[in-house]
Amino acid sequence: MPGTAAIRAGIALLAAFAFALSYDALRQMAVAIHVRGVLTYAFPLVIDGFIAIGVGALLMLRTAPLRSRVYVWGLVGAATVTSIWANALHAVRLNQQARHGDGLRLDDLTVGILSAVAPLALAGAVHLYIVIRRHPAPPHRAGSAAGVEAAGDHHDNDRGGACPPVPLETDRDLSASAAVSAEPDSGSEVPAHTAPPPRRAGRPPNASLEELVAMGRPVVERIGQVDREAIAEEIREVQGRKVSNDRLQKVINILAEEHDEASASIASSV
Repeated sequence: MPGTAAIRAGIALLAAFAFALSYDALRQMAVAIHVRGVLTYAFPLVIDGFIAIGVGALLMLRTAPLRSRVYVWGLVGAATVTSIWANALHAVRLNQQARHGDGLRLDDLTVGILSAVAPLALAGAVHLYIVIRRHPAPPHRAGSAAGVEAAGDHHDNDRGGACPPVPLETDRDLSASAAVSAEPDSGSEVPAHTAPPPRRAGRPPNASLEELVAMGRPVVERIGQVDREAIAEEIREVQGRKVSNDRLQKVINILAEEHDEASASIASSV
């Protein structure tokens, strides 16, 4: 959708600006700690780049064991705190060395807090972009538009004028039609027409837990991890089956146990 594309472009632009602001401060800090030559340009990439990659890893490991998620959270938190501290220290030191002039003068605390906006905006923009990519807007369905148009036509007919009168059958017509139906032609056979059984509209009935697990196994084998969103999309969209969030969590738990056992067996064999 056009709106989603514009939001993605805005988030990417915000992340670029935040990265540029933090990059400038971190590069000057690299010079201050005596990093040599062109390596000063790589120092900001190590810190802010690690934050961006760590945020993506956190979203991918949402169904991973708790200790794995805590480990990644610790790494991302350490990188974020380091970036904020370096940006704040850079701004405070420059503020202390600046000469008093006619321009706006801020205290060191305010300068340090404002300098932390750039690394926080970078981490937040990366998180928003990945979330939007993983949860796209539902496509516009033509059936809903046709239903709205049909409803509008029906409403116009109700307001535009009265429906043409339906002729009423008299008692004579009713008796004649009853006589005709009561005396069928003996020389001809009247075929018996049976109405076809009504079809069930919508998605197929709910599957059993074993069937849902079997639907999710190919996804785990294909991507190499237990991804809740990918498994839910496979079951609901590709297979067309209904599954509640609680039942989906049971499927995720079973697949996670199978994946952990398979990884452990591979590791022990190596």
